[in-house]
Amino acid sequence: MFSWYRELTKRERSAFWACFAGWAVDAMDAQLFSFVLPVLIVAWGMTTAQAGYLATATLLSAAVGGWGCGYLADRFGRVRVMQFTILWFSVFTFIAGFTQNFEQLIIVRVLQGLGFGGEWAAGAVLMGEIIRPAHRGKAVGSVQSGFGIGWSVAAILAGVVLAYVPAEYAWRMLLMIGVLPGFLVLYLRRKIEEPELFKQSRAAIKASGRGPGPAAIFRPGMLHVTILASLLAFGVIGVGGAIVNWLPTFMKTVRQLSPGASGYYVFLVTGGSFFGFLASAYLSDMLGRRRTFQLFLICSWLVTIAYMFLPLKGWGLMLMGVPFGFFTIGNYAALGPFFTELFPTAIRGSGQSFAYNFGKAAGAVAVSCIGILAQWITLAEAIGLVALLGYSVAIVATLLLPETNGINLTPGFGEAVDESSQPIVEAKQVRS
Repeated sequence: MFSWYRELTKRERSAFWACFAGWAVDAMDAQLFSFVLPVLIVAWGMTTAQAGYLATATLLSAAVGGWGCGYLADRFGRVRVMQFTILWFSVFTFIAGFTQNFEQLIIVRVLQGLGFGGEWAAGAVLMGEIIRPAHRGKAVGSVQSGFGIGWSVAAILAGVVLAYVPAEYAWRMLLMIGVLPGFLVLYLRRKIEEPELFKQSRAAIKASGRGPGPAAIFRPGMLHVTILASLLAFGVIGVGGAIVNWLPTFMKTVRQLSPGASGYYVFLVTGGSFFGFLASAYLSDMLGRRRTFQLFLICSWLVTIAYMFLPLKGWGLMLMGVPFGFFTIGNYAALGPFFTELFPTAIRGSGQSFAYNFGKAAGAVAVSCIGILAQWITLAEAIGLVALLGYSVAIVATLLLPETNGINLTPGFGEAVDESSQPIVEAKQVRS
């Protein structure tokens, strides 16, 4: 099953594990806050709308930071931006543990989000450009399974800390823990080099004396790709992330579970997501990018409805959590290779990070919408309605985007894009 990994070069493997560790830390820090949120609602007397605003502010700042980091990755390199973003969000996760009220926390979360946005985009571009076409879907998708590991670690930590430490100290401890793995990731990334594809593309741009600006992804020829990729990201990341964000609160308020028990239930969801990442990674190379998304989106909708509305208890609730995580979160894995292949090298960081972080930003709106709707209808109904809208939009986007599975990426001179001309897609894209 993993014979493809043995075919990777030392350079490819180094990038694989550096990105894997980075995304695991990213996911762990993000998921720890979702466990902290129900505690803060009680401790600070926050409303569900305020809780939604916290998540929304973080995701919106992540969208801004992600787009900016994507542009910087196109200008200065994928590796440099990755090192900066991991340190940035780890430090502000730690600082969040010292906040004293809602106003302070939302400011810190906004600053933290600036780093979250750039981490995935820079890593996905790096992996997509280093890994050969035959294994791109499997490698990039498998790296993204690091999210499942990070979420699982967060669930275990939350289950233990919230069960044995007083609530007024537990949430601070959980946030402060988030800074520790960041130093390990920085160490791992010291040996990673920039992809040759990126170096050649920058050399061509420098020789031509013209290069793409931040708005190049919105110019004729690329605008429709940017829009459709962003809508796909909204359905996959935005809606999936909104559901995961509210899951601990759903477990506590609807299923009447303690914060500690909720952590163990969410652990099964994140465990299912780990295998979902691997499955969608393999299927994206076997079935193609579009068919894999369509399959997972339909199953995500069905499982979400079952998870929200079936009268599940005990083992039934736990077992349903596995396919819930498998489909709802596991479908993230195919985004990296698909977006890498949709955008040319000269603007790949900008295009990929904008689409991905648009999905996050739209997901931020979805998080707030769920919180607001939950004041008028049940939380389960609010989650179900938002899921239906998002997954439907994403399926339509897959029908309008081209299939890119097996495409070779080339640093052709035609990729150099200036402000006066429309972006030119890969000059010599061919199927392997």
